Amino acid sequence: MMIKALLSAAALFALAVGPARAAFTIEHVTVIDGTGAAAKPDMTVVVDGERIARIVPSALAGAPTGKVIDGRAKYLIPGLMDVHIHLVGYRWDSRQDIPPQVDHAQAEAALASYVYDGFTTVVDVGNVPENSIYERTRERAGEIQSPRIFATGNLITYPGGHGDAVAIRISDFEKDKALLDKHIAEQKPDILKLTYDEEGWGTRPMIPLMPLPLLHQIIQYYNEHGIRTTIHISDEKRAEEAIYAGTDTLAHTIIQGPVSDNFVRLMAAEKIPFATTLTIGENYGRLAEHPEFLDEPDYVASFSPAEREELRTKTRAAYQARVWTQWMKIMTPICEENIRKVVAAGGVAALGTDQSSGPAGHREMELLVQAGLTPAQVIKIATHNGAVFLGKADDMGSVEEGKLADLVLLNADPLKDIDNTKDIALVMKGGKIIDESALRMAGGPLKRRYQGS
Repeated sequence: MMIKALLSAAALFALAVGPARAAFTIEHVTVIDGTGAAAKPDMTVVVDGERIARIVPSALAGAPTGKVIDGRAKYLIPGLMDVHIHLVGYRWDSRQDIPPQVDHAQAEAALASYVYDGFTTVVDVGNVPENSIYERTRERAGEIQSPRIFATGNLITYPGGHGDAVAIRISDFEKDKALLDKHIAEQKPDILKLTYDEEGWGTRPMIPLMPLPLLHQIIQYYNEHGIRTTIHISDEKRAEEAIYAGTDTLAHTIIQGPVSDNFVRLMAAEKIPFATTLTIGENYGRLAEHPEFLDEPDYVASFSPAEREELRTKTRAAYQARVWTQWMKIMTPICEENIRKVVAAGGVAALGTDQSSGPAGHREMELLVQAGLTPAQVIKIATHNGAVFLGKADDMGSVEEGKLADLVLLNADPLKDIDNTKDIALVMKGGKIIDESALRMAGGPLKRRYQGS
């Protein structure tokens, strides 16, 4: 009797307030939720406000509410994420007393390219705050068309260490704590980036390395302030030390050589998310040998004619002359195999490019498939695992009820071909459909993809 009474009360309440009005109802769509679960055909996804309110088989969905989007022969995936970018638009001097020069138009064109390519979240892991923190503020205020921006602002390193030019230099924890407090108070980093790499690999000379006890103290201090950490590493030894020092994530995969079985087991056991960052190294040889990729539609949209011409000529010639290019050509397959092994063992890879454009993210996915991963695995790496990297998997990164409605509707099946993630019908961020004609793309004006009202 009590259950019947409660049900009757609920029914009366529903009649009194009327049915909930959704912002959007996507009908008869195949849902690829990003968690690695099997695709679910003929589903209805209801978006209310900025969140996903309901996911149900279309046969059980009832009459749609709000604006209806026909999802027949289409595929719904979470918004893509790039957890390792360095937003373009700034120039700096190695002397920290000289303010950086910032080109906000260039930065915002790069951010627009991410949205155009279906990336609804980016993580800037090392920049001048006048660029990344400024653009984060504008994005959160709704002033620019941009993916969600999470940012470290300045990174932190030992004096003379990796990334020194855009870093806060810390040599002694107690003496320099005021610099850490200032960073936390003024830049409010979403995640802290440290560098732990003495270089001396590839064609790089040796540089100072942060002492391991100092690394541990800084990690602990930021964790005590509720801030996650990511650490630039390049070899297995430093990665292990960073893990045991308490880092939440790694900013790269191992590049200096093949990973050992012990390291694979460690990554699988600890579930430390790491950014894949294949594209940054592979890009040297790709541009040097196959510049025709610059004529692909997403590159034409994302770069100005002048930028593409400079890449095709001046930059390409510089890459062809560098020993670094050949070294990266040799090491990229090793990096791919390192990622494949860790993922196969149960480790957590998250898509990161170490670049600053939407097309780079799609190239990263192509390279991950080339590494031997399935498109389903790559979609998880590019969506759900990015949210895990940020510590925000409860709120974003998958097509699930209650999560942010950051969604990409595709015209073709990405499980058959990862390049189908480029065949975009619409991009939605926070329950709002992106109007591509309003994006300030470097390649010029675009037409709006979704023509519904």
